[in-house]
Amino acid sequence: MTTPDARHLVCPHCDAINRVPASRLQDQPNCGQCHQPLLHGKPVNLTVDNAERHLSRNDIPVLVDFWAPWCGPCQMMGPAFAQAAAALPQLRFAKIDTQTETTLGQRFNIRSIPTLVLFVNGREVKRQAGAMDTASIQRWVMGALQQA
Repeated sequence: MTTPDARHLVCPHCDAINRVPASRLQDQPNCGQCHQPLLHGKPVNLTVDNAERHLSRNDIPVLVDFWAPWCGPCQMMGPAFAQAAAALPQLRFAKIDTQTETTLGQRFNIRSIPTLVLFVNGREVKRQAGAMDTASIQRWVMGALQQA
């Protein structure tokens, strides 16, 4: 169980669960296992093997982009999603390729792509279908977090 002064962060590189004091989140903490940055400001690719761990064990919000390589709007939104991840490193940004990870697309009832889904404490709090630019992604996620 996480105490109020600590947060669990799943490493975006090796999927290890790290316990980090909340006061150290701004200090760019590294993973205790692989020693890579825990808050690196880049989207993480999720698969059937690691999605549950990232969605349920991170004590920071996780924004997931459900996309597919053949989807034109998804391709257009990819760079904007990466830019939003760089601008908001205190959140975990993740991508799920629904063509490869069909089970995850079905599990989360994805009906159109791209679709953004925001998870807080392991549960879905908001979703948005359709491509967005960087500023729109940032506004949408910050507004959703205020409502959550």
